[in-house]
Amino acid sequence: MKKTVVIVSRDVVLSNIATRLLGNLYTIVTFSSILSALDYIYNSIPSLVVVDVVLDDTAVTDGINNLKEDPMFRQLPILGILADQMIADNFDFLFIDDYLRKSGLENELQGRVTLGILRSERVVEINPLTRLPGNISINRQIQERLDKKDDFAFAYADLDHFKPFNDRYGFGRGDEVIRITGRLILNIVKNRQRENSFVGHVGGDDFIFIMSPELVGDASQEIIDAFDQIVPAIYDAEDREAGAIQSFDRQGNANAFPIMNISIGITDTLSGRFSHYGEITEAAAEMKKYAKRFKGSCYRYNRRQAADEEA
Repeated sequence: MKKTVVIVSRDVVLSNIATRLLGNLYTIVTFSSILSALDYIYNSIPSLVVVDVVLDDTAVTDGINNLKEDPMFRQLPILGILADQMIADNFDFLFIDDYLRKSGLENELQGRVTLGILRSERVVEINPLTRLPGNISINRQIQERLDKKDDFAFAYADLDHFKPFNDRYGFGRGDEVIRITGRLILNIVKNRQRENSFVGHVGGDDFIFIMSPELVGDASQEIIDAFDQIVPAIYDAEDREAGAIQSFDRQGNANAFPIMNISIGITDTLSGRFSHYGEITEAAAEMKKYAKRFKGSCYRYNRRQAADEEA
């Protein structure tokens, strides 16, 4: 599967040159403005963004800086294209990771893009399947928020009956389910809370997301509704109609397994009882286990103001 590179430029000639130079190696998505590109970037997380930096276009600089200030996208490499007469030292305020001159586009673009992607993948822990941050970034995000005494909700999502699906249909279709789930969670979380939210991929079929406590319940229900609508279509028609597949459990016994569903466990920091990332992840994991006791997709929220309250 090709990595995706986003190109942002009002200059059609520049976009066409960049597409010609990179199209054989990467999936190219072009935009004429940073604002239209941001919606795609937030929803899909490309491997790198190429931006034509225009000196008097504050929308470009503000858009790039806002993107890089978001903890979800600090690892996303930005390659700036500068006019030959621009002085690079004047761009200390712009959060780009590398730049090249327009006169060097033909000779340097492909190498700079490849190097930028390789560098970001080495330095930052990113799940290669979903392009979401992994465990190191997740733990860092939680601890930073706890240290700052921020109020936030932490949600732990897990797919039920994923292993039998993987065994029956193979890793290729299983990977597609993981990709779809990651994209679905990212889209819904970022659409409901663009700033100061976070989505991570723990590994396998486990995901986490961080949001404001007042938004997390509705977001979780939206994730559940979207998952239940999309995932059955990934099954073969006969299995979908039967509502189950024949596969093997972890002990190797043949059994019937229902269509996959998603369980989400949530807790929050409103009582101030958590001081370490391990404590809050463990609490959310316990709520996720509780959610799995119920039939079908659901979420269970342990609100820390009243520890015995569930929704």
